[in-house]
Amino acid sequence: MINIVLYQPEIPQNTGNIIRTAMAIGARVHLIKPLGFSLDEKSLLRASMDYIDEVDITEYEDYQDFLIKNPNCNLFFVTRYASSVHSDFDFSDVTKDYYFMFGKESSGIPYDILKDHPDSLLRIPMMINARSLNLSNSVAIVVYEALRQQEYYNLATFETIKGEDFLKKVGK
Repeated sequence: MINIVLYQPEIPQNTGNIIRTAMAIGARVHLIKPLGFSLDEKSLLRASMDYIDEVDITEYEDYQDFLIKNPNCNLFFVTRYASSVHSDFDFSDVTKDYYFMFGKESSGIPYDILKDHPDSLLRIPMMINARSLNLSNSVAIVVYEALRQQEYYNLATFETIKGEDFLKKVGK
């Protein structure tokens, strides 16, 4: 299972979009405090639509609380300071739980956390003068790479709401 770990997220719209992505892929969301908003904030609810109630969301008091409650988790850290590209890692085992940590929008994941995990640091390639990507976009890039490697296990690869042959029906 995919686990999205947000370290002290600051912008409710980003977290709302991430919750929406988590619902669409069946992922869990882990929020490490302090948060820059409350979970009932209008902008978070608007961005997550009505999906917030369908996602397993766990809050933690701090990073240590997260580690205590998720011992020995398969944790990867997404940071611009990594030298390995996110797609170079093998996430193909659908029986494993993968945890992807993303840092807060203003400053990322602290050095004190990153320095202890050099083999678990992932980088999303970008232009040399770019500091970062939007947080919710970064989450989507990384988790969909893991899902691609898992051949989109348990995800629909065809239209299920309006029917697989919806486009054939339109205009007739």
